[in-house]
Amino acid sequence: MAADEPNTPDARAAVLAPLPDHRNVNTAWWQELWRRHEHITTPLRARGLQCDVEFGLSAYIVRVRLPDDSCLIISPPQEPPSERPPGDPEGWIATREHPDDQTLFEVLYDSAPSGDHGAPQRPEARNGGTAQPLIEAIDHRLGQLGLLPHPVVPHESPHVRSVQPAPPPLSRDVPGTADRAADYDYGDALRALTDRLNGAESYADAAGLLHQILEPTHGLLAQLGEFFEAAGEKAKEAEEDDGFDLSYDLADAAAEIRNLAEVLHIAEDRMRALTPLTPAPRLPAPPSVSPPPPPGGARRRL
Repeated sequence: MAADEPNTPDARAAVLAPLPDHRNVNTAWWQELWRRHEHITTPLRARGLQCDVEFGLSAYIVRVRLPDDSCLIISPPQEPPSERPPGDPEGWIATREHPDDQTLFEVLYDSAPSGDHGAPQRPEARNGGTAQPLIEAIDHRLGQLGLLPHPVVPHESPHVRSVQPAPPPLSRDVPGTADRAADYDYGDALRALTDRLNGAESYADAAGLLHQILEPTHGLLAQLGEFFEAAGEKAKEAEEDDGFDLSYDLADAAAEIRNLAEVLHIAEDRMRALTPLTPAPRLPAPPSVSPPPPPGGARRRL
């Protein structure tokens, strides 16, 4: 994928585990599946765990290689299969197993709704398809087993969210027309977000606004990368030399944006961990002073 090409700086290669090494990595369909699961794979890759997305029994799963040659299987419900789109199931099931040791099998997490209404629900079921509790459970268990290559440090909480930001308003007219000023609704939406950040009263609020930009699936940077990639494909349709040159420039821009998103992937958590803001002390009000009496004891004439 563009964000993980060999020209990625060495500093980035040390942060995330590499992509899997197979021919599907360069196909559009696999890249789309990967994008839909990045809210699961990115925090795990940040812990040094190599991930892959593949087809399970009836739905796509995330397979995670562990240092002891066992693996994690993170999947939506398989039987019956989930009817929700890949990467956004009604619940997650995480199991650990070993390809050569069938006795090694454990369930680390299960938030899938039970099909048996008479059976008690697991505590995780209330979390549904939320990614954060899943990552926390994996952190906890792999930490116990000593299988986390890069254990979580204080400024890297496993907090992951998948809230979709509200889309900006559609432009009323085509920008740049000669008879009227251009509308920049998308720029205005981002400016409004910046104004909210400037006025944030806590680091938690500031982190929430960073989430709108950095969320790996629906965030602004992710969508901006998609935008430039689509623009490159549109330029190719011209079938002209300049169109192909332009498509390469736009593809490079998309790769740079995705690199930036990966570099900043823990900025939200680092912002959230900062010391809470304290309001500036209010100065005491000056004491009220009565006006001096008129000179000579004169009375005001009504």
